[in-house]
Amino acid sequence: MKKYIYILFILFSCSEYQKVLKSDDINYKYDKAIKYYQNNDYDRALPLLNELSKIMIGTSKMEEISYYFAYCHYATGDNLMAAYLFKQYVQNYINGKYAQECSFMSAYCYYLESPIYSLDPTNNYKAIKELQNHIYQFPNSDKIEECNSLIDELRGKLAKKAFKNAKQYYITENYKSSIIALNNLLIDFPSFNNREEVFYLIVKSSYLLAINSISSKIEQRLQETLNVYDQFTSNFPNSKYLKELKSTYIKTQENLTKLKNKENEI
Repeated sequence: MKKYIYILFILFSCSEYQKVLKSDDINYKYDKAIKYYQNNDYDRALPLLNELSKIMIGTSKMEEISYYFAYCHYATGDNLMAAYLFKQYVQNYINGKYAQECSFMSAYCYYLESPIYSLDPTNNYKAIKELQNHIYQFPNSDKIEECNSLIDELRGKLAKKAFKNAKQYYITENYKSSIIALNNLLIDFPSFNNREEVFYLIVKSSYLLAINSISSKIEQRLQETLNVYDQFTSNFPNSKYLKELKSTYIKTQENLTKLKNKENEI
């Protein structure tokens, strides 16, 4: 009996929804769309709001339609479309009652689409930009602290990706590119939590670049190795890498001594 009643309910609901879809009464459709949304029936609300967003442009209800249309996409997991629609709301209704909320939601939707650090970071950058825009546009927003926290998290992903790329240069023996990428990492992400290994790789890359250089550049690059070694010991006096780098330092000094002896012989 219960199963029979449930089937009747489904059939009635479908029939009622078809009636709404076919109706020419836009106010009726609007009321039903909002009711579906409020009942978390987003799959039914979405087509109605999509239709209304095209035929009610310029009306007093368009602001509400834009708001609910964006949230329907968010609720159904279409975060990129939701981000676009939330941003569009802010652009169209900068002084609207939902402007601050939609500004944050646009950024948050991009944040939800930000991948793990090893994948394409496009949405990471978009999320950071939109979070910063929210802070700039709404300095009194109650989401400022959350925005800053999300920005830190996203920048952490970008830093990990930058470090992975820089380390790959080192592994593949492209030492010059490794040094450039590692130094850029330190500049772009000063709070990166693995700075010790970054400095370590700079010292190693510097030495290996030097001893594999053409003769006219060896001495200068060995001297650069000593400089970065001094920076490392100054920043990390108790590092686990110190013993290994001390050996690199000694080899660097030995190579410099040999070069100077050769110069004296000449």
